[in-house]
Amino acid sequence: MEPSKPLVRFTMGKQSSLAPDRHTDDEGSVTENDEVAEGIDPGVRLMYLANGGDLEGIRELLDSGVDVNFKDIDGRSALHVAACQGFTDVAALLLDRGVEIDPKDRWGSTPLADAICYKNHDVIKLLEKCGAKPLMAPMHVGHAREVPEYEINTNELDFTNSVEITKGTFRIASWRGIQVAVKKLGEEVITDEDKVRAFRDELALLQKIRHPNVVQFLGAVTQTSPMMIVTEYLPKGDLCEFLRKKGALKPTTAVRFALDIARGMNYLHENKPEPIIHRDLEPSNILRDDSGHLKVADFGVSKLQTVKEDKPLTCQETSCRYVAPEVFRTEEYDTKVDVFSFALILQEMIEGYPPFSAKLENDVPKVYAAKERPPFRAPAKLYAHGLKELIEDCWSEKPAKRPTFRQIITRLESIHNSLGHRRRWKVRPLRCFQNLEAMLKRDNSLSSSSSRSNASSR
Repeated sequence: MEPSKPLVRFTMGKQSSLAPDRHTDDEGSVTENDEVAEGIDPGVRLMYLANGGDLEGIRELLDSGVDVNFKDIDGRSALHVAACQGFTDVAALLLDRGVEIDPKDRWGSTPLADAICYKNHDVIKLLEKCGAKPLMAPMHVGHAREVPEYEINTNELDFTNSVEITKGTFRIASWRGIQVAVKKLGEEVITDEDKVRAFRDELALLQKIRHPNVVQFLGAVTQTSPMMIVTEYLPKGDLCEFLRKKGALKPTTAVRFALDIARGMNYLHENKPEPIIHRDLEPSNILRDDSGHLKVADFGVSKLQTVKEDKPLTCQETSCRYVAPEVFRTEEYDTKVDVFSFALILQEMIEGYPPFSAKLENDVPKVYAAKERPPFRAPAKLYAHGLKELIEDCWSEKPAKRPTFRQIITRLESIHNSLGHRRRWKVRPLRCFQNLEAMLKRDNSLSSSSSRSNASSR
């Protein structure tokens, strides 16, 4: 009987991303068992060659019949090694020879997980293209006690008959007997650090927010992939859809809607210790609830404090039609960018069409930067006293001259009250006329009855 070969461990190079004592030295050498002897196990030799990026040696070894799926005592394969080292050509060769794409080592790590850990982006793209699935979400914690309180089990989310809502970002799902809106971070972008960071930022912001004019955060999925944010679902849709159907709104409705938006935004801007800048305030990110009130939603590009961008926001990130000129010019900006956007939304509710609707969206920020603003074309009677002035103040070229949302609320409440008085004065004469008409009819009826009575007595 041939004696069994002793189990071996490959200890050179970068180690498993989940190993508690992994070595991350770029040189990747470990002092024990680091001789490449001719007599070592051919499978381990395959791992040594993968660690060194020796394509010809790997081909010769595989052609000689060595198992491409060989695993050492830790369950690691040559593909694990190539993923750790960032050798895309080695990984491609192994995949071409039929290597298992998602094998797990003794700690549960896969080649894709290792490539993600060591930021080997070309290997990541190759593995994803070949069907490798992310092992876990970027926010995965090591101990159950560290799982956030807001964590939602994906088994509780039912996407049967799910449809896209709000620009395709959110989907409707059923959760614990109610409909909810779910925003997913797709598996294909799980390794995109910028998108993962944006997801973390949005989640951090949503946890802070509790206001009747801001969409309610219900929970999130962060321990498995794909990660998700779950918020309340408002079936009446967004303001963009509403304006598309209704066109220009009555002044009273426009002012009431404006107050809802301003109250929600004031809450965000007065967040402590730092204000929350929405940065994407536009009609499709403002939702209608069952009572007809508005709620501010979608904080995917929101920021805290003052912001200075290295490059302008793209129209894929936000609607350029509502972006303040200082953002387009990559200048430092603050909460007043939301005030600028608010002015455009308020004017749109009265005019009945988006700002500079005849221009391509990408061209609109250039118009704002040239100090042009959308024209006032609606009849003057639709702009209640002080409303046009408020809009002009809010889209002032100088951010410092734009009012805060607290000041905007005060002015809007005054305008709303004046509209209420005007409406009451219109109604009162009509009621007086109706009352007078009723009195005359009653008097005529009494006179006729009296005449008939007198005639009968004669």
